[in-house]
Amino acid sequence: MSGAGRLAGQVAVVTGGGRGIGRASALALAAEGARVVIADTGCSREGEGRDEAVAEAAAEAVRAAGGEAVATAADVSTVEGAWSAVELAVATYGGVDALVACAGVMRDRTFLKATAEDLDAVWSVGARGMFVMAQAAARRMVSQKRGGRIVTVTSTAGLYGVLGQGPGAAAAAAAYGLTRVMAIELKKHAIRVNAIAPVARTRMTEDLPMFASGGLSEETYGPAFVAPAVVFLASSASGEMSGEVMSVAGTKVSRYRVQESVGAVADDPRRPWTVDELTARWAAFSRWG
Repeated sequence: MSGAGRLAGQVAVVTGGGRGIGRASALALAAEGARVVIADTGCSREGEGRDEAVAEAAAEAVRAAGGEAVATAADVSTVEGAWSAVELAVATYGGVDALVACAGVMRDRTFLKATAEDLDAVWSVGARGMFVMAQAAARRMVSQKRGGRIVTVTSTAGLYGVLGQGPGAAAAAAAYGLTRVMAIELKKHAIRVNAIAPVARTRMTEDLPMFASGGLSEETYGPAFVAPAVVFLASSASGEMSGEVMSVAGTKVSRYRVQESVGAVADDPRRPWTVDELTARWAAFSRWG
């Protein structure tokens, strides 16, 4: 399994790789020849508890399919945990060529009911954790001087909002912003950085209305539908592509972007717009090209 493929001879670290999209991605990366480090604390959906067997079970699934994988229950939301995952990859396989940052927790709360603790729990993994993990991996990639690939995970909640996902939306929007910055800053090191915005039925999302109703099943919206896109972004198949957001919803694949309207410029460059002028010309400001 790991002797040939698009990622033959390369090493991938997958955070949140014990279950859901992370596990499916680890299996798909290994199927393309990557040697995989699976990092997962095995915590609950809301970030509580710890189960080291979760990461090990995923690694065993890779090995059972003929691939190479090792597991760690390191908490990659911490600097120490992030570096330990990178160091495990270096010690076991000799380096890091790709990072897939899938780790995350979820607190389903409407904005008025969410607490600061909910925000902290989600943010610590989905935003801060992504930062420290990507930074650790990128620093190693830079030192290796052979480029690399980083795949982050954002969400539709962070891109345009979803009811009851305030904490998650904040973290996902931060992940998008960080992806863009990394793409700009790491380009000179031949490190490509892109994001996935998946719509998939997993342990994390099964209670959301779109999945709880039973209309979108794992057979048509499962993690396996997302994994090929992860391989695409983590491999040379995506070429020079960087700073992009790729959405996968079942068999639909699309691209997201932030767009600025055509806008309008004031007649007098020395005088700011008045409120009345802004009101009168809002339609002109809002026109898309």
